[in-house]
Amino acid sequence: MDGADFLLAGVVEDICERLRAVKRQFDLAADIGTPLPSLARQLAASDQVGRVVRIDGLADTAPDIVADLDALPLAPASLDLAVSALALQWADDLPGLLAQIRIALKPDGLFLAAFIGGETLTEIRQSLAQAEDEVRGGASPRVSPFVELRSAGALLQRAGFALPVIDQERRTVRYASALHLMRDLRAMGATNVLHDRDRRPLPRAVLVRATEIYAERFSDADGRVRATFDVISLSGWAPDRSQPKPLKPGSATARLADALGSVERPAGEKAG
Repeated sequence: MDGADFLLAGVVEDICERLRAVKRQFDLAADIGTPLPSLARQLAASDQVGRVVRIDGLADTAPDIVADLDALPLAPASLDLAVSALALQWADDLPGLLAQIRIALKPDGLFLAAFIGGETLTEIRQSLAQAEDEVRGGASPRVSPFVELRSAGALLQRAGFALPVIDQERRTVRYASALHLMRDLRAMGATNVLHDRDRRPLPRAVLVRATEIYAERFSDADGRVRATFDVISLSGWAPDRSQPKPLKPGSATARLADALGSVERPAGEKAG
């Protein structure tokens, strides 16, 4: 990938760091869809994970199992750990994939993932849309849509995960030009997979105008342009009786006002 895997490298390190914070051993783990074997290798080299199985839809990187992510060949309650780095954004059925992963985990099994979402590549999306509208009189979607942070949390809960945690980190990468960004995106395999996209080749006039707009709107003082990548991180556990449960409403034995050293007032009463 000629250095274009910098984003994946950072995500892999983040997942491994989050796993180290969990003081547990995991006998069997599955790496689901991560485009390179770097995550599986780091997990296998750790003292927390026994065996790691890589599952991917492409045979190019020699995964242990070649399979469509929409139909994972995993038995129910067979995994202690499931991980995925920069793969979930390409799933045709993300809710279904998350449900499959939850079912494949043993009770109290852990799921850690990170994928591209939010406002990722907003600069190139805006530049291409404006350029195509100017040159052709209309714009076709050129960049796949991404899941928003709030939606990701809802999907995790909908899949049945317990104790879900979702957060987002914005990473701004600078390039010499928009063309350098596009080169890296191709190297990452991040091409347009939209079914309803315009399948005609992008005219040179549109590409040239898009690079001009990008430089005009999203460049720094030194002439380099910015590209936004929002990385959404997920973690969740397969439900188990041993996990902490929220208390029932009204079961508290201490008053919040006492803990804060304040005066409790009935609802609607104005503060003195």
